[in-house]
Amino acid sequence: MSEIYLSHNTIVSSYGFDSAAAVSQIQNEISSLELVDDDSILPTPFYSSKINRDKLEVAFQKLNPKEAYTPLEKILITSLANTIKNSNVALNNRVGLIISTTKGNIDVLEKNSEFSEERAYLSTLGEKIASFFGFKNDAIVLSNACVSGVLASAVAKRFIKQGTYDHVFIAAGDLVTQFILTGFQSFQALSAAPCRPYCKTRSGINIGEIGASIFVTADPNNLPKEAVQILGEASCNDANHISGPSRTGEGLYRSVTSALNQANLSADKIDYISAHGTATIFNDEMEAIAFNRADLQNAPLNSLKGYFGHTLGASGLLETIIGMHSLQKNTLFASLGFQELGVSKPLNIIKKTKAKKLNTFLKTASGFGGCNTAAIFQKVTQ
Repeated sequence: MSEIYLSHNTIVSSYGFDSAAAVSQIQNEISSLELVDDDSILPTPFYSSKINRDKLEVAFQKLNPKEAYTPLEKILITSLANTIKNSNVALNNRVGLIISTTKGNIDVLEKNSEFSEERAYLSTLGEKIASFFGFKNDAIVLSNACVSGVLASAVAKRFIKQGTYDHVFIAAGDLVTQFILTGFQSFQALSAAPCRPYCKTRSGINIGEIGASIFVTADPNNLPKEAVQILGEASCNDANHISGPSRTGEGLYRSVTSALNQANLSADKIDYISAHGTATIFNDEMEAIAFNRADLQNAPLNSLKGYFGHTLGASGLLETIIGMHSLQKNTLFASLGFQELGVSKPLNIIKKTKAKKLNTFLKTASGFGGCNTAAIFQKVTQ
């Protein structure tokens, strides 16, 4: 057993409640970011991508819940239900579950919440999701800042490789909340306009929310047309600063080169990069330095933050799924919002959506605390 596949997947977003809805809008370069004026979350208007709660409730009630669930739990369950159904796999003791999130049910700590503070514990979130579906194993909650979604795929691969599980489901999600928005505002990192990753006029991030799920397996049967094989992955902490990225891109550089070595690929075999691209001054600059050090400055590169905003611990899994569909469609999706290069090193930013024969892509993420993760995926020949 050598090949590990990322298979069936579901994105729950403001675009709709399946992956196809999101991919279709991205292919047409349509952003889901909208100006939100809600002083209960933030005193000033802000750009964000939020899931419609009424539509979510309709979809969630079709699953016949037997108790009350938080908004994030509803999003994760709605996404995961579709992925589990499509996988056609029985949830026995050889099936694992990973939950990827940065802040989980942080909203239950706000005033007037109907849920107890215990619901904010990440372990409780894992228990609620696992018990809803009847998983035989405890959920593993992976919360490592903004690399969580990419790291979850790497961890799932390792679990299967070492024989702990035969299959692993991953569910990733984070919400747009007062806690998160005010936190980024305190860093002066929140943009008052739609974000522009790598652009000279970039002024910070937008926060978005999604739920994403995926089925990771060694079974080559029943794979969807967008399935990919994970060739290599690595994670490295640069130990630079609690919130500031390394000036030399050391952690990201080491993650990328380690993933390339594991995949036994040279940099020129990467057909495109799905980068983190938060549109903050320091993150985008750090990435440019790291990619140049890894000799990837010529690889076509995009950030999907202009479509969804930064979806925190879910962003890496979300963007991996979009990358899978990009390979399947042989299409490079535009890095929305980009106009003029605003970093000190050259990058090949994808300015317009265009057709290109694709076989591999590199997904990267970087986050608070110095964490960096990279994973390389290859199209499955069916």
